[in-house]
Amino acid sequence: MLQAIGLTSARHRGLQPAVDDLTFEAGPGCVTALLGAPGSGKTAALRLMLELDPGRGITYFRGRALHRVAQPAREVGVVLGDVPGHPVRTARGQLRMLCAAAGVPASRADELLDTVGLAGLGDQRIASLSPGMDRRLALASALLGDPHTLILDEPAEGLDVREADWLHGVLRSHAARGGTVLYTTSDAKEAARAAGQVAGRVVSIDGGRLVADQDVVEFARTRLRPRVAVRSPHAARLAAVVSREARAARRSVEVVTEASSSRLSVYGSSCAEIGDTAFRHGLPVHQLADEVGDMGPAVSHVVPGGPARRENGADGNGLSEAEAAGTGSDGPNPVGSGPDRAVTAGPDPGRAEGCSPAPNAAGPDLPPPIRRRPARGPLRPVRYELRRLFGVRTTALIMAVAVVASAGISVLLARDGRTPLPNVLAAWPSLLPLPPAAICAGLLGALSFGDEFRYPALAAGRGTVPRRLGLLLAKLVVSAGVALLLALLVVVASAASLRLVYGSDLIRIPQNVISLGVSWSGLTVGCAWAGLLAAGIFRVTAAGVAAVLAVPVLMVPLVQRMPKAPTARSMTGLPGRLRELAWPHWPHETDRWVLAAMRVVAHPVGTALTLSLSVLICAYLFTSVRGRVRW
Repeated sequence: MLQAIGLTSARHRGLQPAVDDLTFEAGPGCVTALLGAPGSGKTAALRLMLELDPGRGITYFRGRALHRVAQPAREVGVVLGDVPGHPVRTARGQLRMLCAAAGVPASRADELLDTVGLAGLGDQRIASLSPGMDRRLALASALLGDPHTLILDEPAEGLDVREADWLHGVLRSHAARGGTVLYTTSDAKEAARAAGQVAGRVVSIDGGRLVADQDVVEFARTRLRPRVAVRSPHAARLAAVVSREARAARRSVEVVTEASSSRLSVYGSSCAEIGDTAFRHGLPVHQLADEVGDMGPAVSHVVPGGPARRENGADGNGLSEAEAAGTGSDGPNPVGSGPDRAVTAGPDPGRAEGCSPAPNAAGPDLPPPIRRRPARGPLRPVRYELRRLFGVRTTALIMAVAVVASAGISVLLARDGRTPLPNVLAAWPSLLPLPPAAICAGLLGALSFGDEFRYPALAAGRGTVPRRLGLLLAKLVVSAGVALLLALLVVVASAASLRLVYGSDLIRIPQNVISLGVSWSGLTVGCAWAGLLAAGIFRVTAAGVAAVLAVPVLMVPLVQRMPKAPTARSMTGLPGRLRELAWPHWPHETDRWVLAAMRVVAHPVGTALTLSLSVLICAYLFTSVRGRVRW
């Protein structure tokens, strides 16, 4: 059961909130449609339920708020718009990445691809999928954790009739298994059609406020009315004749002129009566059909032959009576459904119990439930980050560019014989602010969080996301590992290039190899973390790259210009004093590593990088606490 209580959007610059004190329920075994015109606040209401936007009110999922659900992926599946994933990622890779985030087996991805009819398109890129395939993949993403509740925003928008019918069948099948389904739509006929074969409800909103909360049969009776659609080149004359004969016969007939001057909608009559009237008066008729019209907002229409009056207009896209079967008074009755209520002050616990799966709710077979509990622990976000990082070719391409460029630069630096060997192996000429390896490591770190906001794979599936701390730690660990791997590959490639071009005499192991190794590793890892944190703060990849380049361009000159005391004190013996204070005591060989780390921090670049990371960490924590956003 889903209970939304008092949902109210935050006000912006004195404007009215998009959602204003909205309260309703979506019970288990039901397909509940949240109906409203574009701009009525449907999407804003869903985002408030999922705690994606600031506001007031609370939403309970089977009695618990979303942030208190231990395994959100087993509770809520979400579809907001298109598939939120990198366009070059494959459909199977996208689902496996989300499987790692949700803690479900990777085989679940293949099960869902088969369920939604994409078994043969698993290796297809997301950018090449059609709108219908894209919506199927989004639904598969929502079903990964076998959730109890499905929340979908305009799932059938832009789909043809066949795709929409398939989607409605999936929703009805999920409800028939006892699940809760809530989806938004702006088409009243679609709301009646989707929920008509299951004990469903339609919640109508306008301006962010609740207008009506009805079962689907009552909704079809009050909102959808049978009509006769007439198209004639003499529509005005025909409307006048029909109105005049209806008044003479004292019958209640309403004639509405559509936007097109050649089309009429006649309520309270039949095709036979309209056809006989047109034949008697010699008026040609090009269309005559029974439809079910959407009684939308009231607009003014002029009934020919009478005074101007205000009628409920129809949209001109009718639903045939055969298609509307089951949505009228002769349709299936929901078990235990109560009367319609124009406005509800609060949730009605008894109504949800009346929503039960209908025996005739047939639809596509859903995948079997997950037989083992989702994996929990620190490896969940790490697996997700690894699949996200290596699921696209960008990572491999950046690393290859860094290795090739470093090898070429090292050969050029060793040619004059004046550049020190460590700088040659790192491919760091004095003209560059940073070596290519450090710049590429920073770029990979910036993409780690930048792509998260540009292609938000986790934003729509709010319930499947590890908490912010776990995701941040996973990104730090994975980016550090990739940076160390890149640093090693660059040194190996540079050494191999020098050996190939100049022979083995040039390659000699220096005595301070440990200090150099720590310095080189710290530089690449520090650049990766600087790019990652800056991209996480400003939510854009360019900010991460700018933070990496700001270290040598701005911070290093600032550190070098700091005034130095004429007699500086020495920190000799600090490792020994630290060993005396620490428990347990580390071996004496560790002193060399401590000294190497101290030399790295004492270097201008190391000091600048340390200061930059400290500022970025503080800013990241501040924005996280201030925004109260969990990942």
